[in-house]
Amino acid sequence: MRRFRCVAMLALALGAVSACASTQLLATTLLPTTLLPTGDLPSNLRGEGPAETIDWLRVLTLRDYNTRIVVLGTTLLGLGAGVVGSFTLLRKRALLGDALSHATLPGIALAFLIANALGSDGKHLPVLLLGAAVSGVVGVGAILAIRRLTKLKEDAALGIVLSVFFGAGVALLGLVQQSASGNAAGLESFIYGKTASLLASDALMIGVAALLCLAVATALSKELRLLCFDATYAAALGYPIGLLDATLMGMVVIITILGLQAVGLVLMIALLVIPAAAARFWTESTNGVTLIAGGLGAASSLMGSLLSAALPRLPSGAMIVLVSTALFVLSATVGTRRGVLRRWGRRRRFERAIHVEHLLRAVYEIAEVAGAGAERLAVPIDRLLRVRSWSSERLRATIAHAQRESLVQRLTQGGVRLTERGSLEAERLTRQHRLWELYLITHADIAPARVDRRADAIEHVLEPETIARLERLLESRTTEAPPASPHALATGTSHGSKTPGAAP
Repeated sequence: MRRFRCVAMLALALGAVSACASTQLLATTLLPTTLLPTGDLPSNLRGEGPAETIDWLRVLTLRDYNTRIVVLGTTLLGLGAGVVGSFTLLRKRALLGDALSHATLPGIALAFLIANALGSDGKHLPVLLLGAAVSGVVGVGAILAIRRLTKLKEDAALGIVLSVFFGAGVALLGLVQQSASGNAAGLESFIYGKTASLLASDALMIGVAALLCLAVATALSKELRLLCFDATYAAALGYPIGLLDATLMGMVVIITILGLQAVGLVLMIALLVIPAAAARFWTESTNGVTLIAGGLGAASSLMGSLLSAALPRLPSGAMIVLVSTALFVLSATVGTRRGVLRRWGRRRRFERAIHVEHLLRAVYEIAEVAGAGAERLAVPIDRLLRVRSWSSERLRATIAHAQRESLVQRLTQGGVRLTERGSLEAERLTRQHRLWELYLITHADIAPARVDRRADAIEHVLEPETIARLERLLESRTTEAPPASPHALATGTSHGSKTPGAAP
């Protein structure tokens, strides 16, 4: 049943190209296939007026026919590229789209030459896309063959296929330019993209293909996630890994081919990789990554197309990539899961919590050496500075934070004292610290004189389960109260004091 399902989805994915071509032919007869005359556009949108006279409201409300077509086509393309790109990124094949897009160039040139030789119109878009699809599939097959027949890794195979196919495409373009109709072919637009030339039929074709890819990705969401994270486990469960891989590559082929006219083969990789990479900063969920990547891809394409419409001298493909990059930088900065600011805030909170724990334990151990209760002993600030080797600024900030959590009291005489809550927390932390010290001495053969700082590095991340295991391992040496320190305690006085029961 799983194999049948995957075969059906593969057939649907591979049939999308032919369906798109049929849709394009049908749309050609039903929808306008020529761009509006430039005379029908206001001078500021034709690039004849100064930039200051740009009618932003006219652009944002999509009043012009050409703008609506370009925005619709690129937005649907960005949506499909974001969704498909999220799976290739999780599959660790982010550069597959780059190799595939470069591999389509010889197919485009060959399709043009063959169509002209047969007396057909070599510039007919379905013919060029069919050639690109065939060449792209051959490129993917070459990558798989190099990986299976040689010991080269996938990145080397991608580099070989990318360079060889692109070189062949450039050579074939030279032959196209030497042909009788080569100068009118305009095939160079597939290299850098020419979004402004999109027709209504092209937008419809992109929409149909994007929806087909979304349908396949949704139907095979569970299988594709399993393939991306653990292909060996998926194979053990009976899933057809080869068919799933072929389905994913088929979707990449479709999206890449459709994006050639919009952003070109050079920039197509950006639509597949950047939205998916940006989505990782917002969520850890695979479903969330897919949804956010699709949204970011659509948003970047929409905003890039609108900016290009408002500033006609800026190409749409480049603007889409630049907007996508801006969204990536924004996500990397303020993303709620992996953003730089989020990680910085988490690290700051963790460091602050560590300093507070060290403060509580220092006060507890000073009181322990003095033979006084931790809640009754007032510890001078200068003594704490000598114990922890902190700067005055850090100690003041740590005490202030501990005060906000009702763990210590700041005395008018300039010292600090633990509250009842702080005393209980200090006792727990001290016990946890010394359990780990005893474990390192007993089972890791670390000298007692060197164990204190080693315990400092790990005690803050010990889970309750780990503490319970330590208690079982050391049950003959532990009680509910903190065990005696196995080394001399620093008390901030001129000479250290040995706690009762300390290891010799």
